[in-house]
Amino acid sequence: MASPSRRLVNILQEFSIPLILGVVAAIVFANANHELYEKIVHLPLNKLLLLGGDPGTESLHATKFTAHFLINDIFMVLFFGIAAKEIVESCLPRGALNPLNRAFNPLLGTLGGVLGPVAVYLFLNSVMGRTEWTGGWGIPTATDIALAWLVARAAFGKGHPAVSFLLLLAVADDAIGLVIIALFYPVADPEWLNVLWILPAMLVAFALRKAGVQHWIAYVLLGGGLAWYGLYSANLHPALALVFIVPFMPSAKNDEGLFVEESHAVPPFALERFEHQLKLPVDVGLFFFAFANAGVVFSNMSELTWIVLLSLVIGKTFGVSLFSIIGIKLGFPLPQGMGLRHLFFAGTIASLGLTVALFVSGQAFRVETDFQGAAKMGALLSSSVAIPVLLLAKRLRLKGRAPQLDACLDGDAES
Repeated sequence: MASPSRRLVNILQEFSIPLILGVVAAIVFANANHELYEKIVHLPLNKLLLLGGDPGTESLHATKFTAHFLINDIFMVLFFGIAAKEIVESCLPRGALNPLNRAFNPLLGTLGGVLGPVAVYLFLNSVMGRTEWTGGWGIPTATDIALAWLVARAAFGKGHPAVSFLLLLAVADDAIGLVIIALFYPVADPEWLNVLWILPAMLVAFALRKAGVQHWIAYVLLGGGLAWYGLYSANLHPALALVFIVPFMPSAKNDEGLFVEESHAVPPFALERFEHQLKLPVDVGLFFFAFANAGVVFSNMSELTWIVLLSLVIGKTFGVSLFSIIGIKLGFPLPQGMGLRHLFFAGTIASLGLTVALFVSGQAFRVETDFQGAAKMGALLSSSVAIPVLLLAKRLRLKGRAPQLDACLDGDAES
């Protein structure tokens, strides 16, 4: 039986408490004293290391080494690495993406959950926005996996097929989100030749795997270090470095599932060790990510805030629902026991875009800080969707399998 301290840690992780506290602290601090908040977030760490030395000894690159850089460009490497781990395991036997025909309907929903928000964003921006905001189309494309899982489990009940459906959708559209960040939101004009550093990074990871190395640190430092340098020097976002390395880490032969109850024993394989030993530090570290990225001043709110929020809520809800219904008509049914009501609510829960949406907002409007603040507020407000979802879910009694009415609506997909 877990100790009281361990149970407390589990609760903090399960309910994303560090992330939520970081958001609250950032908003309060930024609105109380925005100038001080910006100084803290963008504090050059080399000044601390010089301990009052001659400022003239600082190099141009040293001035980039701020708290914000440490969090977004180094710490987030581990966050996206764990996201990549979930994607890799989904492709293993018994995983949600294996075999492919089993995952076809939620993958179609994922496609709708990406294209829907983009279409809504571009439409709303053409009606009520500005030309300079067009580049923010990638902000509403991804789902916050942890928050979506938390709300889905509360709405549908533990073990409901709609929870697994939503998890697969969230993992898949986060994979698409990683591609969007890499290709469409480079740090500066890309130096594509430097991307080739990723190839030796992958070769190093492959060699470590062939040698039977089960220590994830070797993969992260050797392969991840080369990949990080390649992306950074190419002016692409280095936080994605481990996406190229994680697939080479040795793993179990079957997917053990997302968010399973972990034992205290250290797993034998590098991929599982990687998550087992880093999940807690990363979850706690999300406090600092939220603090460094969610410090939005309320006066920054504008039409862009509502464009981002509505793109997430309307685009995700109807995009996921429409494309999944198309999948049903093509002969790829929803998971047994999941009806159209569950599908609609799953699409709405997918609009919780907090973590990745905050990250992309920072990349999309890196220079225009007012635009960035307005977009981030839209991402933050998406978390409020959880309240009406949970209230309606309770009223409509969504816990339990699909009723006969939904089965009839599903037509031959249920037969």
